[in-house]
Amino acid sequence: MIDGSIRLAIDAMGGDDGPAMVLPGLAVALVRCPTLTFELFGNREVVGPILERHPELAARARLHHTDVAVPMDAKPSQALRMGRRVSSMWRALECVKSGRAEAMVSAGNTGALMAMARFCLRGMEGVDRPALAAIWPTVRGESIVLDVGASIGVETQNLVTNAILGAAMARAVFGIESPKVGLLNIGVEEVKGLEEVREAGQVLRDANLPTMRYEGFVEGDDIGRGVVDVVVTEGFSGNIALKTAEGTARQLAEYLRMAIGRTLRARIGYLLAKPAFARLRDKMDPRKINGAVFLGLNGLVIKSHGGTDELGFASAVELAHDMVRNELQRRIAADVAVLTETKELADAG
Repeated sequence: MIDGSIRLAIDAMGGDDGPAMVLPGLAVALVRCPTLTFELFGNREVVGPILERHPELAARARLHHTDVAVPMDAKPSQALRMGRRVSSMWRALECVKSGRAEAMVSAGNTGALMAMARFCLRGMEGVDRPALAAIWPTVRGESIVLDVGASIGVETQNLVTNAILGAAMARAVFGIESPKVGLLNIGVEEVKGLEEVREAGQVLRDANLPTMRYEGFVEGDDIGRGVVDVVVTEGFSGNIALKTAEGTARQLAEYLRMAIGRTLRARIGYLLAKPAFARLRDKMDPRKINGAVFLGLNGLVIKSHGGTDELGFASAVELAHDMVRNELQRRIAADVAVLTETKELADAG
């Protein structure tokens, strides 16, 4: 950080609407987080005119021209071939790798970003597989769920590492000194579930790490209830859970819309309950929790939803700001070191 500012590298070409969404989102984020400065990567002919319409943002940003933008439908291998070292996405990642920025934010192709981030930044020492962590609204507030799609398949050590990564993020985001952690399973009984999940639970229970409180197994309906601060799973089931929750929210919103307009009495009832509905919409607004974090890399990467608007992208930028300010990378490195030390002591004994 320079003079107290937090510098972020931005893939200005990412997302369904590209710079037309990204730059207004940065302008909103700058109002909320005035210490931010930006390194923008994108086509100067496209980004430049939009940047000129936001003079306060332009004063806090530096634009780097790139000719290549990774298509939203490109396969990861294709994106690596066409965009390595020359695309807006890759060059923003390199900006973090070189230390010129504290974090990178992109609304671009998720698979491409995942592949490029792992290839460019590499995994932290002690982390075999990076994880993608999402903030999840619950009836008690918010929790963190990981992995939601960075890697498919489950091994005991990956789940244990994900618990450490998620707990570090919960401490940074929520300010909880010892967050409650649960492993997603098909039941809460110790005899249920995959062998790897049961083994991970035993490792976490035996380790008794000071950075978290391991609460045992949780089921799918416990996620929304907020019974733990961190829900740990692997990418296949985590991604399905995330997409199911998003679809259910849209389904409920559509049910409400149809019910409200069905009869005159229903429309009158809606007018009377309008403040309550407004609070419900505000609580369920996905833009407020937009932004998933790649954890376990040698650099901080935030993935914004590609179809979001400027308010949603601003939320992802604010999340990056908070992660840097609360030193997430340092917390993760320290927590992984504690686990390594605990394992070494156990092996020696």
